Amino acid sequence: MWNKNRQLSKVKKILHQINLKKEEMASLTDDELAGKTQEFKDRIAAGESLDDLLVEAFAVVREADKRILGMFPYDVQVMGGIVIHQGNVAEMNTGEGKTLTATMPVYLNALSGKGVMLVTTNDYLAKRDAEEMGQVYEFLGLTIRIPFSEDDDEELTPEDKREIYNSDIIYTTHSGLGFDYLIDNLASSEDKKYMPEFNFVIIDEVDSVLLDSAQTPLVISGSPRVQSNFYGIIDTLMTTLVEGQDYIFKEEKKEVWLTTKGAQTAESFLGIDNLYSEEHGVLARHLTFALRAHTLFKRDKDYIIRKGEKEEELVLVDQSTGRLLEMTKLQGGLHQAIEAKEHVPLSEETRAMASITYQSLFKKFKKISGMTGTGKVAEKEFLETYGMSVIRIPTNRPNQRIDYPDNLYVTLPEKVYASLAEIKYYHEKGNPLLIFVGSVEMSELYSSLLLREGIAHNVLNAHNAAREAQMIAESGRMGAVTVATSMAGRGTDIKLGPGVAELGGLVVIGTERMDSKRIDLQIRGRSGRQGDPGLSKFFVSLEDDVIKKYGPSWVHKMYKDYTVNKQISPELLEGRRYRKLVEKAQKASDSAARSSRRQTLEYAESMNIQREMVYSQRNRLIDGTEDLDGFVVDVLDEFIKKSLSEEAFESREELYHFIVKNISFLYHAVPRELDMTDKEAIRRVLETTIQKSLQEKRTILETHDFFSDFQRLALLKAIDDNWVEQVDSLQQLSLAIGGQSAAQKNPIVEYYQEAYHGFEEMKRQVKKDMVRNLLLSRVDISPDGEIMAYFP
Repeated sequence: MWNKNRQLSKVKKILHQINLKKEEMASLTDDELAGKTQEFKDRIAAGESLDDLLVEAFAVVREADKRILGMFPYDVQVMGGIVIHQGNVAEMNTGEGKTLTATMPVYLNALSGKGVMLVTTNDYLAKRDAEEMGQVYEFLGLTIRIPFSEDDDEELTPEDKREIYNSDIIYTTHSGLGFDYLIDNLASSEDKKYMPEFNFVIIDEVDSVLLDSAQTPLVISGSPRVQSNFYGIIDTLMTTLVEGQDYIFKEEKKEVWLTTKGAQTAESFLGIDNLYSEEHGVLARHLTFALRAHTLFKRDKDYIIRKGEKEEELVLVDQSTGRLLEMTKLQGGLHQAIEAKEHVPLSEETRAMASITYQSLFKKFKKISGMTGTGKVAEKEFLETYGMSVIRIPTNRPNQRIDYPDNLYVTLPEKVYASLAEIKYYHEKGNPLLIFVGSVEMSELYSSLLLREGIAHNVLNAHNAAREAQMIAESGRMGAVTVATSMAGRGTDIKLGPGVAELGGLVVIGTERMDSKRIDLQIRGRSGRQGDPGLSKFFVSLEDDVIKKYGPSWVHKMYKDYTVNKQISPELLEGRRYRKLVEKAQKASDSAARSSRRQTLEYAESMNIQREMVYSQRNRLIDGTEDLDGFVVDVLDEFIKKSLSEEAFESREELYHFIVKNISFLYHAVPRELDMTDKEAIRRVLETTIQKSLQEKRTILETHDFFSDFQRLALLKAIDDNWVEQVDSLQQLSLAIGGQSAAQKNPIVEYYQEAYHGFEEMKRQVKKDMVRNLLLSRVDISPDGEIMAYFP
C-alpha cells in the first residue's frame, strides 16, 4: 500500500507542474499551440526523452482538448494519463472519462514517430473515439486512422492497410489487430505486408482483453479437412449414455470422462471390440467431443442457434461480454459435435493456418498500458504476467452510489420472483432500471416476465447487439428498463435523464453474481457515474453457476435438503455465513480462472517460440535480408549430402527413381557407365541434374527478372504448408493433452516434448519440400506478365 501511495504522490507532483503551465498554454494562439508538435519532435531528435517532454506535452493537449472538444481534462484525468504513459494500468471509475484521458499519453508517445495504438473492445467504440478525439490530434498536426473500412462490404487492400498503419495514431480493436498481425505474416511478398513494428499500445477495458479474453486464441482457418461422417452416429450414442454410470462430469473443473461401463456401452453400440485401440482412435476422439458438447456447452449461454441466409447456424457467445463471436469456431471437431447435438447442418472442419492468443500478441509491444474500472482485483496477475502495476485514480466527485447487500435465496424461482418485485417497485417510482443477467436464456426469461407485468423494456443480448451503444446510452431516461447480458455497454456513457437524480438515480439489478468479482464491479459501475446518485443490488440463489461450481459442500447438502428432501428452510438466507458464501465462491472461481490462464500462457510459450522462428525466417526471405541465392545453394547442398548418407543407391534403377521423385520428372536415364559404388560420381550426377532443372526455370524467368521471385515463392510455400500443419497439430495436441490433468504425467511437459518433436520433424519436412518446390515445379509467364508456378 505504501508503494502505491508513493507512486500516486509522484504522479501528483507531475500533475502540479502541468497545472502551472495552464496559463502559458491558454495564452498561445491556435497556430502557436499546434506548432508545439514540431518543436517537441525537434527536441526528441536533439536527444530529449518523452519523460522530459511530459509536462509541456500534457499541458498542450489539455489546452487543445478544451479548444477543439470544449472539454478541459480534470486533474484526475491528467493523473490517469500519466499512469498510462508510465506503462501501467489506470483504474478509473465508470464515467470518469477514460476516452479523454487517453488523448494525453497518446499524443506524447506519438511524438516519437514510432506509432501508438489504442485498442478498444469493439468497432463502434474505435470509430466513435477516433472521430471525436481525432479532431484534437489533427489540430496538433498528427495523423490518426482506423484500420478497417467504414463499409462492411469494402475490403481494404494491403496498400490501404500499409498507409493506415503508417499513421502516428491507430484506434483499433483487439481482434482486428490480432487478425491483421496473422494475415500480415501469411504474406508471400513485401508488397503484401503492411504491419509496422509494435511500439506502444493502450488497451481500453484492459482486464476484459488481457484476462477475460486471454484464453480465446485468434485462429485463421484454412483448407477444410475431409469431413467425418461419425458426428451423427456418435451423437445418437451419446444420448443413450447415463451420467454417473457411463460417464463422470465434474462441472466445477470442466472435466468429463467415460467410465469403464461407458466404454463397454460404446463398444457394444458401435460393434467394436476395443474403443481405445489405435484403429478405433477416431471413434474415441469423436466420443470425447460429444461428451464435451453435451456437458460443457449450453445453448443460449455458450452459443446460440440463429437463422442464417439459407439454414440455421451455430454461433459462439463470448462468456465475459455476452457478445457473439462471429467467424470464430471451436477447433478439432468440437464445433461440429455441438452442431450434431443441436441437429443443425455441420460446418466444414477446417485446419488452423495461423494462431495467436491475446496474451502473446500484446507482449510483442515495447510498452503496454491500459485503463479499466476494475483492475485492482487482478493486480497481482497484471504484475506477474505483463509487468504492469494497477494504480487507482481518485474520482473527480465523491461516489454517491449505494451498493446494497445481496439478497440470497435457495432456488432460482424464489430469486427471480424476488428480483421482479424489486424491479416493479423502482419502475413504479420512475427510476430507470438496468437489469443484468448471466446468459441469453435468462435475458429472455426476464423479458417474458416483464411483458407479462406490462413493463415496456429493451433487451440487449447476443441476438441484437447491433444497437448496443444506443440502448445503453438511453438507459438512464426516466422509466427506461433495459435487460442486458453481463458486460454490455462497456465504454458507453449513461447520462441521467431529467428528474432521475431526484428519484435516486439509475438502479442496477444484478440477477446473479458472475464468476469474477471484477464483472460484478463493472455491473455496479454502470450507475453513479461522476458523482451521480444511484444504487445497485444483486439477487443470488444457490442454483447460480458460481455457487454450483465453486460453493462449499455444505451448500450443496443444504440445497438438496431443501429441494429434494423438502425440509423447511427460510426463503431468504440471511446472516454472515451466507454473505461470505458468494465472496468465497468468487475467490475460488477467480483462482481457477487465473490458474487456467497461466496454463494457457505456458502452452502458448512453445507456440510463440516456434512462431517467432518461422515468421522471422519468412521475413528474412521476403525483405531481402536473407541472401536468396546463397540460401538456395545451402539447401540444395544439404539435400545432396543427406541423400548420399541416407540413401543406399545400390542400383541404377534406385538412383533413377530417386531423381524422378525429387529432382526432375523429365530425367531420361542414369548413364550406363556410372559406377554405383562411387559416391563422388553419384554426387556429380545429382549436382548436374539439379543445376539443369534450375537452369531451365532460370531461362524462362530471367528475361522478366522473375527468377528471384520464383525462388522466394518456392521456399515460402514449403514453410507455409508445413507451418499450417504444425499450427493445426499443436491446436489438436493442446485439446488432447488438456484433458489429461487427472493423469499422473504433467500435461505441460508432455505438450512441450510433443511440440518440440513435431517442430523438429516440421523443419526436416520444410527442407525436403523446399527442394521439391525448387526443382519439380513447372513455371510459366502469364499473358499479364506474372509468374505462373505449379508446385508438386
